[in-house]
Amino acid sequence: MGWVTLILFFLLGQTESENQTCKVIGQTGFMEFSKDGDLTIGGVFSITGTRKLEDNGYQAVPYSYCTKRNDRELKFARTVVFTVEEINRNTELLPGVTLGYELYNGCGSENLLRAAIEAVNGEESKEQGCKNRIQALLGHSSSGVSEYINKIIGPFSIPQISHLSTCACLSDKKLYPTFFRTVPSDRFQIIALLQLMKHFGWRWVGIVYSVSLYATQATAEFMKEAKKEGICTEYRQSISRSSISTFEATAETIRNSSSKVVLLFMSLSYTKVFLTRMEKINITGKQWVGSESWITQADLASASRKSILQGAMGFAIPEASIPGLAGFLLNLKPSDEPESSLIRAFWEDAFHCSFSPSNTSTVCNGTEDLTTVSNDYTDMKEFRAVNNVYKAVYAVAHALHTLLQCKSGSNPTTGKHCVSRTDVHPKQVLEHLRLVNFTTQDGDKVLFDENGDTVAQYDLVNWQMSEDGSVDIVNIGCYDSSSPERNKFKLNDNNIKIIWGGNHSEIPRSVCREPCPPGTRKALNKRKPVCCFDCFECPEGTISNQTNSPDCLICPPEFWPNKNKDQCLPKPTEYISYKEIMGALLTGFCCLGVFLSLLTSIIFLVHKETPIVKANNSELSFLLLFSLKLCFLCSLTFIGRPSEWSCMLRHTAFGITFVLCISCVLGKTIVVLMAFRATLPGSNVMKWFGPAQQRLSVLAFTLIQVLICILWLTINPPFPNRNMKYYKEKIILECALGSAIGFWAVLGYIGLLALMCFMLAFLARKLPDSFNEAKFITFSMLIFCAVWITFIPAYVSSPGKFTVAVEIFAILASSFGLLICIFVPKCYIMIFKPELNSKKHMMGKVPSRTL
Repeated sequence: MGWVTLILFFLLGQTESENQTCKVIGQTGFMEFSKDGDLTIGGVFSITGTRKLEDNGYQAVPYSYCTKRNDRELKFARTVVFTVEEINRNTELLPGVTLGYELYNGCGSENLLRAAIEAVNGEESKEQGCKNRIQALLGHSSSGVSEYINKIIGPFSIPQISHLSTCACLSDKKLYPTFFRTVPSDRFQIIALLQLMKHFGWRWVGIVYSVSLYATQATAEFMKEAKKEGICTEYRQSISRSSISTFEATAETIRNSSSKVVLLFMSLSYTKVFLTRMEKINITGKQWVGSESWITQADLASASRKSILQGAMGFAIPEASIPGLAGFLLNLKPSDEPESSLIRAFWEDAFHCSFSPSNTSTVCNGTEDLTTVSNDYTDMKEFRAVNNVYKAVYAVAHALHTLLQCKSGSNPTTGKHCVSRTDVHPKQVLEHLRLVNFTTQDGDKVLFDENGDTVAQYDLVNWQMSEDGSVDIVNIGCYDSSSPERNKFKLNDNNIKIIWGGNHSEIPRSVCREPCPPGTRKALNKRKPVCCFDCFECPEGTISNQTNSPDCLICPPEFWPNKNKDQCLPKPTEYISYKEIMGALLTGFCCLGVFLSLLTSIIFLVHKETPIVKANNSELSFLLLFSLKLCFLCSLTFIGRPSEWSCMLRHTAFGITFVLCISCVLGKTIVVLMAFRATLPGSNVMKWFGPAQQRLSVLAFTLIQVLICILWLTINPPFPNRNMKYYKEKIILECALGSAIGFWAVLGYIGLLALMCFMLAFLARKLPDSFNEAKFITFSMLIFCAVWITFIPAYVSSPGKFTVAVEIFAILASSFGLLICIFVPKCYIMIFKPELNSKKHMMGKVPSRTL
């Protein structure tokens, strides 16, 4: 029925002509309050809320009538009256012009549309043609009704200013070219709600909305914008007044949901029905967030609704102060509007009396005091929505004021010809309404953007209920679209206590999945909403240092993740240090070897004139002991942090000292063989290997090794290296060989000399015991060769610092082998068996032996 009427009225508007007679077909007489003036403002309100249709059994023409009264709409209408009178008293605004009003009341969409048409064309037919009676139309509170009205009056270029129609769809100037509003668009409310949810970390919410243009459009817009902000909707439930099953299904969905936040997007009338049904169902543990249409309606509170409304939050139209309005509204008397049956009905309901004498009720005298009555009309605690009506009337007045300005024959604002008050047309008012920019007495700035929207400002309110069901609606923050981006939404800094819904003592958590902590990465699950993602631990060697990081970052080569994988730390360096146990033990053995070598040298020096020292070539013995000291000391160069000089020194010192040592042992072996040959008759071999030849041989053998080391250091010397191949989590500080050929040449030369020494000593092992130390040399060379043959595979296979430890061990083991096998028996004789240390014993007769 409503759509048929809409189309009918729209066609009526399209057939306007100069000579056509306009007549509203059907029910008329919706005007409730009026006052004549030079210029007139119209208004459409739903002071009566429910429309009843009497079909008369279709035996007569059906008719409709209104029941139930909306006292808040009555307050809006009376605010228009107050504002017009205030403007008429203002000598600076519209001087010399009287503003009038025609305010219409209708219930149901069809009657409201008829009321709008009546406001535009009047109740009676007009023989002069379709002439506009009003310059602008105020209303309606409902987005759906405002949409229909603007489609009718838009072709006539009549501006419409709504005080409560918030649907974002009405910002479309192609569909609603003459629509303006002093209430923020739901687009801004949705942005504010998303900012609120982001601030408190509510990423997983449910939505309950009514089946109406206001709620449906807002919910769709919220879903669209929520996806951009990473906020997900677990469920979306629509509510119809007539279907009880939808309430039960919605209650079950809310109860079983995992989200803790429920967004209730409904008009006030739907909210009342919803809460009436929900208060009978025990739903707890939820944080309710309301839309501006109901979030400041304290009359919704009751003890039975405390489990739902306690801690509820939402954005509301800002509080305002309008001087004189409260007194004007409360001083209303039926005599002020003697023609209004609605005021009489309101008075009778308010004071439970009657203007018609009756035996069952008190007679109204019309002078009763409204301050003793409590209803939506007499509630003067706040003027949030009322202030929008006040600003809408002033916006029209300022548009008319600028339109009527005239200087030097033209309008100073537009530059067009001047317009007199008798020639004002709505199209001209529409043009100047777009240019309105003024500030109210309360400091509110009023202007419209290209979409007819005003600056969006909201108060963030919190419901704090008492045990008796009364509520204190407290301002805890605000949203201002004109502020810089970072300051649009902010909470109050005055430490106001916030009450949370669902009996929560702190901010409730409402997420599908807790954020992925640092050390993990976030992965979207295609079968779930984006908020229900998965978290995976970062792979080895990678980190994430942010919450919900989409990727894990690879640490640089010299860094490694900490235990939590949220930070790259420098890899610990590892080398044989004097401070660690292994390094300290090896250092101790080095020092012990040096000490024993020094002690042996002292013993030999003390007993240098004894036969056993002289018989074993004391010069080579002292040189061998000196070289052993160097062997023990060179192992110290392998301990400590590698440096350029220590890397070159450790291998060359090791190679040269060991060649010196083996050269001495080889010389002693040759001396033993030569000495035995010299005792044979006719032998003269000792002259070929005397002391000079012995020194020269040691020098020659050592110089060869020195030459090899010089070539190695010249061509490709060892250098300090940070080895990151053995271990991923640490760096091995080592000395790279530089030239592997040089290293193995040094070892090979030492091995060659040791093998020669071993073979000669093996051949001399059966010489006379009193004279011969060849068997001790043989055993020492056997140990030496065994150690170094074992060293090769151990050196190649040992990781990191253990490679160096193996090399140090080989040096110490072979050095101790030489020291013990060659010198300990002689020291034993010199100290514990001095009777054997005699020339007689050394020259003792022994059976002849042959090689």
